[in-house]
Amino acid sequence: MKYSALELRFPPPIIFVISLLIIGLINGCFPSFRMESALMLVLSGFCFLASGIIGLSSLAMFYRQKTTVNPINVTSATTLVDTGLYAFSRNPMYLALALLLLSICFWLGNLLGLVGVVLFIAFITRFQIIPEERALSEIFGENYQRYCQRVRRWL
Repeated sequence: MKYSALELRFPPPIIFVISLLIIGLINGCFPSFRMESALMLVLSGFCFLASGIIGLSSLAMFYRQKTTVNPINVTSATTLVDTGLYAFSRNPMYLALALLLLSICFWLGNLLGLVGVVLFIAFITRFQIIPEERALSEIFGENYQRYCQRVRRWL
């Protein structure tokens, strides 16, 4: 399978860190957009907790199914994981990272930082998820197509 120059080239944790740096830069450059409130801290805590639960349980599902968690080497996938959280989202690990970024935006109290979250979602969707879907479609065929019809990409 042939990929474009950016597809499956950067591990998602690297994209997460770049997005985090963007959020920090925005927070530092635009302090007037900060809003301090108890609601922001509650939302931050909720997103942080949800991120941890979703991230760890989705990783555990991959280990239980004995398939790869390496997002760069998708072609080594041996099992189509479609139970647990994967019955609700095709990408709960990426969802967990997005929620963690959202948690940080709320914790900083700067909603302009949401730009970093949007950029993360856009980049991961275009250069990670879509190529993964092509590869998984080749590996698992009709089973994967039915799965995609039944379960949304993010939520």
